[in-house]
Amino acid sequence: MSNFTPTERTKVHRKPDRGSYDRELIYRILDEAFVCQVAFIADGLPIVVPTNYVRVGDKLFLHGSVASRLMKTLSSGAPFCLNVTLLDGIVLSPTATGHSVNYRSVVVMGKAEVVQGEAAKLAAMRDFVEYVIRGRWATVRPPSEQELKGTMVLAVPLVEASAKVRTGFAVDDDAEYSSEAYTGVIPFKWTASAPIPDPRGKSKIPPPANVLHYSRPQ
Repeated sequence: MSNFTPTERTKVHRKPDRGSYDRELIYRILDEAFVCQVAFIADGLPIVVPTNYVRVGDKLFLHGSVASRLMKTLSSGAPFCLNVTLLDGIVLSPTATGHSVNYRSVVVMGKAEVVQGEAAKLAAMRDFVEYVIRGRWATVRPPSEQELKGTMVLAVPLVEASAKVRTGFAVDDDAEYSSEAYTGVIPFKWTASAPIPDPRGKSKIPPPANVLHYSRPQ
């Protein structure tokens, strides 16, 4: 699996030692999260929209209403930037300005392509559902013809991408540690709580294993 080639748009300039263009690392980060922030220009204004995605091979897929500003803008071929960030910990420093966070993040620069055809769109919708919770597609009603018509699916070839990762403790000078303040890291981990049943659902149906023991990545 080859690395991404850094470009002027994806090269990490601030703290370059934290930057990475390793495709495997970037894909691991993308595959753990499923919500991204998409930044684009619409009507001359900068816009950031959160949405979910799925990675299939060397492409990301986005979906939304055909009437949404995000889908309309991206489907026109407009350039955009996509970011995913996973918070791994809060870094407690002996100084106010030395506090930080440990994180793993990915930035993708690109242009989107509209996925055409009912079969291709249906396959992408299945990928979205299975990416969020594996095994779910087989237990629910698939999208109707009308729902597919009202949904736009976009493919984003992964060509320009970079990761940035911070790990470890504070980076203050040793002299700063004469303070009485506690220093260290508060680790963060994304974990699911017990499922809450829908009151309109069938109460006799227990949560299946993929719901009861949910974890990321799937």
